[in-house]
Amino acid sequence: MQPEDLMLLTDFYEYTMAYAYFKENKHEEIAYFDMFVRTIPDGGGFLILNGLHRFIDFVQNFHYTEAQIDYLRQTGCFDEDFLHYLKTMTMDVDVWAIPEGTPVFANEPLVTIRGTLIQAQILETILLLCINYPTLTTTKAYRIVRASKGRAVLEFGTRRAHGYDAAAEGARGAYIAGCAGSACTIAGQKYAVPVSGTIAHSYVQLHDSELEAFRSYARVSPDNCILLVDTYDTLHSGIPNAIKVAQEELIPKGHRLKGIRIDSGDLAYLSKKARKMLDAAGLTDCKVVVSNSLDEFLIDDLIMQDAKIDTFGVGENMITAKSTPVLGGVYKVVAHEKDGQIIPKIKISGNVEKLTNPGFKKIIRFYDKENHQAIADLLALRDEVIPEDEYVLFDPQAPWKQKRIKNYEMRELQVQIFDHGKLIYNVPSTEEVKNYCMQQMNTLWEEVKRLRYPHRYYVDYSRKLYDLKQELIEKNTIKI
Repeated sequence: MQPEDLMLLTDFYEYTMAYAYFKENKHEEIAYFDMFVRTIPDGGGFLILNGLHRFIDFVQNFHYTEAQIDYLRQTGCFDEDFLHYLKTMTMDVDVWAIPEGTPVFANEPLVTIRGTLIQAQILETILLLCINYPTLTTTKAYRIVRASKGRAVLEFGTRRAHGYDAAAEGARGAYIAGCAGSACTIAGQKYAVPVSGTIAHSYVQLHDSELEAFRSYARVSPDNCILLVDTYDTLHSGIPNAIKVAQEELIPKGHRLKGIRIDSGDLAYLSKKARKMLDAAGLTDCKVVVSNSLDEFLIDDLIMQDAKIDTFGVGENMITAKSTPVLGGVYKVVAHEKDGQIIPKIKISGNVEKLTNPGFKKIIRFYDKENHQAIADLLALRDEVIPEDEYVLFDPQAPWKQKRIKNYEMRELQVQIFDHGKLIYNVPSTEEVKNYCMQQMNTLWEEVKRLRYPHRYYVDYSRKLYDLKQELIEKNTIKI
């Protein structure tokens, strides 16, 4: 879908609230909203931010069509003055965001929006849609790539994705996270993701024999010949026939069998047997590719079993982030402007994790100067000046736990994307995001990236933010 087709991809309460603001004559007041994630899926130690490119497209192309206004008119909920306001409205928000490919953590403002009440509110659902799914699947893909320990991973999930848009965005995210390529053709066209593919079981079945199917494909694609060997019997039919085709069809003509793929059975056992058979036939350069409901934990187990696998094809568990298929990103108001002053706002909840961090904030990442490894992140109010020589970090959940740091470098994570609706950010290519992501992930300690029981990466508060939060909690708590 084109960005202009998505104008009504909102929760309807965004319009009912916008209408109430309009009728109260509050619609031109300015508010600040943060988009953040409360918890990291799969008990993981990090997230990889993705999806900002789609949100940028939406904001740049923001405008209502007559058909969209007509639909809102037909709901019977809005008057003509409000509909005219929407029809003539231009999006002139300020947006700050952490760049795509950056490792991020729970409760950090990933995107901050400053705008009129109506504009900032109408962006809620589309922003969450743009960020939640790509961030979730990119993180899942990185976990899978990491589990492969340097072996290639291909994204095979197109047909299992939750819709055609998810297929392309999931493939892009997988590539950014380190996958070698994807089976999703449109991701190649749209995002320059390397695409690959050979044959399915149906191709083998629709020839008179498995051997004839292999011969046919080898003749047509001698330089891209990966043969699927498990249609009938992997060890007694598929691999022997693949070897025969390599020796009779490919090698005599100056080509090599690029690989075999196994899509069922005990992948550890079969890969070891396959490797021995291929090596004995002189096909030591032939790769063993496996697929079939793989995830990071199964891949980790296969490698521990010394499986002879060169490439993993991962589909549904990556493209749907099957183990935790939802990223609970939220969008909360944190401040509004009154008489030129920024007034912080807080949400109080009986659930501690739903307590919000008030105010217009920034995120500082501290790095050790010696090895450039990330030490911790700091949430601070936007106008604070953080000293460059020495700083005392403390855990906001346990303020008595403190750490004095020196010899560090600082980086403010959010960058400004839009200034009053004007794009002032150079949107990177997919390849640039991938390279940036790899560099940024190398700044995290290995312990933070563990699949199981990762070390906690600290996101601390400045003293000024901590005190403000406590003050607002006290102010807004009803005394019984």
